[in-house]
Amino acid sequence: MIALPIPLIVSLVLGFLFVRAWVRRDRPRLFLALLAACALQGVVVSLCQHYGLNGLLAVQPVTATVIPPLAWVTLQTTAIRAPDPRRDLVHLAAPAFTAFCVLFASPALDVVVPGTFAVYGAAILVALRPGTDSLPLAKLEAGDLPALVWRAIAAALILSALSDVLIALSHAAGAHWLAPLIVSLGSSLWLLAIGALSLSQSLDGGEDAPQEAPAGASEPDTTLIAALESLMEKDALYLDPDLTLARLARRLRVPAKRLSAAVNRATGENVSRFINGFRIRHACSRLATGANVTAAMLDSGFNTKSNFNREFLRVTGATPSDWIAQKHAKPPA
Repeated sequence: MIALPIPLIVSLVLGFLFVRAWVRRDRPRLFLALLAACALQGVVVSLCQHYGLNGLLAVQPVTATVIPPLAWVTLQTTAIRAPDPRRDLVHLAAPAFTAFCVLFASPALDVVVPGTFAVYGAAILVALRPGTDSLPLAKLEAGDLPALVWRAIAAALILSALSDVLIALSHAAGAHWLAPLIVSLGSSLWLLAIGALSLSQSLDGGEDAPQEAPAGASEPDTTLIAALESLMEKDALYLDPDLTLARLARRLRVPAKRLSAAVNRATGENVSRFINGFRIRHACSRLATGANVTAAMLDSGFNTKSNFNREFLRVTGATPSDWIAQKHAKPPA
């Protein structure tokens, strides 16, 4: 009976997901590159740790340190800002420096590799600190989910750094037999996590995080919110499932951060929830006229049923089916 090591099984799964996404063409190229990098790293780990190809030991840290900067650039260019080759290509310095250490300063790899994962994981968490509205290019339909998925990817990067620390501690304690086990299980977990999370449809744009109460809207905030509401009522932009904070800000000719802050101060909500409120009210009007749930969802700017159900429950306090039942219920005698 053929037995495959865990990292190789993970690579096969990621490879299948990569081919599936490539054929369907439903993911941006950078997400596919991130998925491919994770699959490749699983193959390299398997060949080194389980098949004795020691010649690849020098390659393993280099291919590993491609993943954290690739995750960072993917976040930046798909959710925060437009691609900028001059700014993005500088992150190739991480695997390049790792290759330099492999050739001329191999003891430094014990710090460079986990440090790269920890630094980029922490950088992603810092970039997400403002909340959902820190991702102006993410689809507003997805609500808080894109930020949650990216936080999970950051956690997977930090988990990898911690696994390297555990390997160093096992060597220091003389438990050398633990190192291959940690490499296999640790790498398999974070590779599978990053690869699977990168395919989340929420990134094309859990529980909802509680929002802070309005912090006192100023007159300019009130004026801006009035302009936003007028834009919604006049052009019904909320019906576009691809609507983003960045597009709204361009229509209103204000910076995205200015719009996000105004909505938060005036309503206590983020922009995603504010826009989804319009969508759910439109869906309710469609349901009231006899449309089925799927038709109401698609007609109201939602592409994903899970997002629609979550936002419907948040806004109305009931699921779509319960809301319909309540509307058709006969009044008590």
